[in-house]
Amino acid sequence: MIVFFDADGTLLDIKQGVPDSAKDAIKKLTDAGHEAFLCTGRAYAFIPDEVKEMALTGIIANCGAYMEYRGKVVLDKEVDPEVAGRTVEILRRNHIVPVLEGTQYMYYDQDEYTDDLDWFASLITKQLGDKYQPITGNESNLHIAKISAKVLPESNEKGAWQELEPYYDFVKHEEGFAGGTIEYILKGFSKGMAISVMCGVLGYDKADTVCFGDSDNDLSMFDVVGTKVAMGNSSPEIRKRADYITEDMFHDGIYLGLRKLGLI
Repeated sequence: MIVFFDADGTLLDIKQGVPDSAKDAIKKLTDAGHEAFLCTGRAYAFIPDEVKEMALTGIIANCGAYMEYRGKVVLDKEVDPEVAGRTVEILRRNHIVPVLEGTQYMYYDQDEYTDDLDWFASLITKQLGDKYQPITGNESNLHIAKISAKVLPESNEKGAWQELEPYYDFVKHEEGFAGGTIEYILKGFSKGMAISVMCGVLGYDKADTVCFGDSDNDLSMFDVVGTKVAMGNSSPEIRKRADYITEDMFHDGIYLGLRKLGLI
């Protein structure tokens, strides 16, 4: 079997990291001969070492625009730098705060992306370390794969969508960890697309695929796998689509879910 795990809210908490039970479960999963992939909307630049050091066999990041298998990069797709610079201008003109995400860096201006918008903004900066870059001064040299834009009361979401639609697909998060965020994802890319590609390359049928997720940007995962597991803290739509609902991440949701499926 090949199993795909979302990061935030599923495998990883921005403050508390990865529960020991999840680390143990994934080690047991791969020791049993199964494949275990992180499949996250996070920028690869923002995947902590704690996760990279787990017994994962592969990583899908940047909402499908980055893929690696057993330490080898399979795909690393970027937004055209000219389009990236234009995107910043369009978002700001429409009163939307750009947070730009890439494989090597995340870019945002700290006077614009603040703890008032996201309580964890300063924490992200601290965790990124030298993988943080300001947008200011880098406008013509942005190496990004996606955007997590923050909505303000005065934001013109529709206007921005209309201008950016040729380049991006959109996921708007209404609640939870990513509430108030619009993800601008490279056109045609998604977690589901990446799963389909990886399973095709590795020779896994749909019946042999499982995913664990909690938020609406996991719906594309649910569209392509055989068995869909929702975390106990999942959005209503994820819960509705799931084949099975496990506990939340801090009540051993990953471990109990894999055991329920007979994989560990």
